Amino acid sequence: MQNTTEKSSRSAEGLYKFFIYFVLVLLAVTIIVPVAWVFMASIKQNAEFYGNPWALPAGFYWQNFVNAWNGAKMGEYMLNSVIVTALALALLLVVALPAAYCLSRFHFKGRKVLNTLFMAGLFINVNYIVVPIFLMLRDSDVWLKGHFGSGFLLNNLVVLAVVYAATALPFTIYLLSGYFATLPHDFEEAAYIDGASYFSTMTRIIFPMAKPSIITIILFNFLSFWNEYIISMTLMSSTKAPRPLPISIAIRLAELYQVSLDYLVGISDEKRPYGS
Repeated sequence: MQNTTEKSSRSAEGLYKFFIYFVLVLLAVTIIVPVAWVFMASIKQNAEFYGNPWALPAGFYWQNFVNAWNGAKMGEYMLNSVIVTALALALLLVVALPAAYCLSRFHFKGRKVLNTLFMAGLFINVNYIVVPIFLMLRDSDVWLKGHFGSGFLLNNLVVLAVVYAATALPFTIYLLSGYFATLPHDFEEAAYIDGASYFSTMTRIIFPMAKPSIITIILFNFLSFWNEYIISMTLMSSTKAPRPLPISIAIRLAELYQVSLDYLVGISDEKRPYGS
């Protein structure tokens, strides 16, 4: 009886492991296949790509990367994305780290109200407030142009970085304050006894202890800022504005789609019987 039970448990465990491995392999395939297809398409010539997008490349046409970097200005767009992402992360950390530290480690009037407001910000989808942000910046730009002759709030990478950082504050402060609250107070008290200031204690004691949460915040927000599209498309609407990488890729894909559509229409017109 015991042997039968052990065999059934082993078979169930083996079946469970097989299911887990099968799901992991399936997920890996769904990620690897699109990436591999994109890479193969990037080293093909135009005739190969339009002929059969799924066929293996006849050779390595590296000129595509040169054309994308120089001709399509992808290098310039990537630099813009690097600037915006780095500046947004710097602004976010400068504001969020001290704010989360104060909200989690000190008791003062209005602390609960601030925590409630930041918690409420978690339920606001950034995509829902893009239009109000745009209207606010546009009206402010109009006021600046009327009084000073020029505005700078729209089509500006620095302002875009500020908007990125501001919209990421609720989640960042919520996560950091939750982690800071779990840290023991003994190290802070020892630092205060040795004469350390609040700022020194925060930067030399708390922040090093909170490295896992800080690294998590940096990685999460880096991916969010780097891949963000809707806000940048709305605030950088001018054709002369410095565009981040996601906008430029979307525009190039639209142009490629139009070229492909024209190509297919041309083929269908050639195959159409004369006079039809």
